[in-house]
This record gives sequence, C-alpha cells and structure tokens, in this order.
Amino acid sequence: MENVPSQKSAVAYLYPPVDPFDQRILEVGDGHKVYVEQCGNPAGIPVVVLHGGPGGGCSPAMRRYFDPAKYRIVLFDQRGCGRSRPHASVVANTTWHLVADIELIRITLGIDRWIVFGGSWGATLALIYAQSHSGSVAALALRGVFLMTQGELDWFYGGGAGRFWPDLWQRFVQLVPEDERGNLVEAYHRRLFSGDMMTETKYARAWAQWENALAAIDSDGRVGESPADYARAFARLENHYFYHNGWLDADHQILARTDRLARIPGVIVQGRYDMICPPLSAYTLAQQWPLAKLTFVGRAGHALSEPGISAELVRAMDGFAADRTRLGL
Repeated sequence: MENVPSQKSAVAYLYPPVDPFDQRILEVGDGHKVYVEQCGNPAGIPVVVLHGGPGGGCSPAMRRYFDPAKYRIVLFDQRGCGRSRPHASVVANTTWHLVADIELIRITLGIDRWIVFGGSWGATLALIYAQSHSGSVAALALRGVFLMTQGELDWFYGGGAGRFWPDLWQRFVQLVPEDERGNLVEAYHRRLFSGDMMTETKYARAWAQWENALAAIDSDGRVGESPADYARAFARLENHYFYHNGWLDADHQILARTDRLARIPGVIVQGRYDMICPPLSAYTLAQQWPLAKLTFVGRAGHALSEPGISAELVRAMDGFAADRTRLGL
C-alpha cells in the first residue's frame, strides 16, 4: 500500500488532530488584525504555514503535517480572510504587506529562524518571503508551485486549463459579456468590486467554483457553492492580487532572484497532473535552486488533501525534523 498512496485517504498519512496552545489577534497596522495560532511543542522546531489563495485562510487540517511532539506549528490567516479582520478587505493588502506580517509574527513570537511551509499562493509567498528575509528561513517546504507569472495566469484564466475542462470553462466565461472575455481577471475584477453585494457574491462563487472544480485529480467537476462570506473573501483577494500581478517588479522576479535561496534547503512536492499550477513552474524553479529536491507525485493534481501529496509532505517534514541540528534549529 505504501507504493500506491492514492489507495489511502490523505488523513491516513497525517498526524492526529491537535488543538492550539496559543491563539491571538495581532495588530499588524493599516487597520488590519491578523489571527495567529500555535500548536504542538512550544520548544519544538518552529514552522510557519502559509495558506493558499490569496484569501483561502488556514484550517485545522494544516496542523497535521507536522509531528506535534517535534514541531512548534504557527498558522495564521492572511489579511482580509479567515478570522482576520476587516473581512474581504483589499485596502493595504499586498504581497509586501504580507511579507512584513510574517516577519512581525516571527519577531512577536520570539522565533529566531523557522521552516516555511506553503502551497500554491502559499508557495509564492514563501519564496518571496525567503528572498526578502533569507536569514529568517532555515528551510522551505513547497507544494503546487505558483511563480506569479503572466504565463501561469494566462493558463488558468486565458483558456489553457479550459481546453481540458471545456464545459466548466464555458460556465465560468459565459457570465461575462463577449467583448470582455479577452481579459477575464479584469472582467471579474469589475464585478467583484462593484459595490453591490449580490453581484459580488454571484461572481465570487463562480470564481471559487472554477478553481475548486479543478483542484483534485479525481474531480468530476461537480462542486457545491461556497458559503457567501468565504467565497467573497477568497475571490476578491485572489483577483485583487492577480489583477496587480502580485505587486512584483518583473514577470519572472522570483526566478530572477533564486540566488537569494542559495543557502536555503528546500523540498518541492508537485502533482504531475496539476491543472491549476502546471508542473513546469516547479521544474524550472528546481533547476535554478541547487539545494531544492523536487518530487513529482504521479497520480495527483493540485490539492493539499490529495493522498500522494500529503504522504510526501509529511515525509519531508519528518526529514527536516531528523535534520534539526544540521538546520540549526
């Protein structure tokens, strides 16, 4: 069975559920208050979990990728989503605000260096944070790599993924007038920030549904509607970041700065059939980052909850725990 992880559910590979020993609301400035929690061993290896989206929020399942006897697990909801407030707000909400928030959390909790764990947008943010604060990062664990490039956005919002899911793509596109379909990120942006709550919710649910339907390899495309509050925060924040190209100075900024990762070991876990973040990004990153180990999971898509991906991530974090001394943690 260990050779065919897809025959088990993801939870079979995870550690048992664990409750936080610390929960707090941290004022990060600009009127934003960010939810932060800590789980596991207060004297353990510090690891911070960066959720996807932007706007996805953290969940209790994310605590379970780490041995609670060995890790001090830090999770937080990024600005505008989850339990952070103001909800669904894009004011003073950029990549660089989030990078500053991560550093503030580290300093507030008295952590010298930590492992950074992130998937999808969380992988993007982890890379940008590590390139900005390399001295704070002992190692990176990434899943479903997204490099915040126009090519990746064109794939998912310009018809690339739609060639595999034409029925769902048509449902996503048909909500927009034909003369606006040349730039769906911009077209949805107008409606997600229209000021009319019913319109925003309608388009937020459609935005979230398109992504959720393609996340897992075994998806049949049928997903229910997300709760209105969640969908609105998720779609508004994600669209806001993509509309502004992540506030990066250049399209391939992350790849252009891989020299800043030269001394940071990393693990990249990538679903071979990831429809949301195609594997080329993970492969290209690994080619330019000598201390990174890339593992392709053969029968997996994008979702964190896929069995093969969960198995590899837990294995990676167990490996980092065994190397605590070498990592200087």
